[in-house]
Amino acid sequence: MNVPEELRYTTDHEWARLEEGGRIRIGITDYAQDALGDVVFVQLPEVGASYAANDTFSEVESTKSVSDVYAPLAGAVVEVNGDLVESPQLLNEDPYGEGWICVMEPADEGAASELLDAAAYRSLTG
Repeated sequence: MNVPEELRYTTDHEWARLEEGGRIRIGITDYAQDALGDVVFVQLPEVGASYAANDTFSEVESTKSVSDVYAPLAGAVVEVNGDLVESPQLLNEDPYGEGWICVMEPADEGAASELLDAAAYRSLTG
């Protein structure tokens, strides 16, 4: 299972990458996409929508099930990955790259540091 060191993680299997300007890029982990199976649909959050930490902000449908995706931190969505509309399988093929879901402007810039680091996430899923 791929768990990049530079990312932060949630116990619900989302990842968060700190980007320039304090924004956070979000997706689901390799573990999550593997558990889901073949992804066939992704409901993206709306740009401009605000969420509290742990709010459901997206939904992923696979051949096995439908799963909620939770906001890893509080903030507003500033960008979504429109490529997932036509190519939801990007979540399976490249969960940490082209398969990202959205970018958020966090309400608290330090909130990402409270998420799990790679070692803690490996221990959760191992």
